[in-house]
Amino acid sequence: MEAEKKKELLRSVKFLLFSISAGVIQIVSFTLLNEVIFKGELYWLSYLVALVLSVIWNFTLNRRYTFKSANNVPKAMLLVALFYVVFTPASTFLEDYLTGLGWNEYLVTVINMFLNFVLEFLYDRFVVFRDSIDTNDIAKKDK
Repeated sequence: MEAEKKKELLRSVKFLLFSISAGVIQIVSFTLLNEVIFKGELYWLSYLVALVLSVIWNFTLNRRYTFKSANNVPKAMLLVALFYVVFTPASTFLEDYLTGLGWNEYLVTVINMFLNFVLEFLYDRFVVFRDSIDTNDIAKKDK
């Protein structure tokens, strides 16, 4: 039982670190789009493109190294896409609404990134990869 708790803690830490790297990608791409390309116009598009880039990065690394899943990639991607069918419009609305109230764009983006981190970890762990955790070649080597 103790070994299982340790494994889950390590899985959570890996997810956190990969999510931080995805957050860096999101912030950098958002900044380039918002400040350089769109120059403050089309704020929502800057957010949306940055989110998509970070999701692809995060999915790829977490599938391979955090959850060590050998499941069907298109199926897993579809399940993650379903998460984002709900999360993306909700978070885009939240971004637009709060910035419309005068909140700082970067603060709102960080709030959404935190929400994304928590909700996506739970969704990935208990929905997307629940039956395929530790089934890929890396997990087999670790045994």
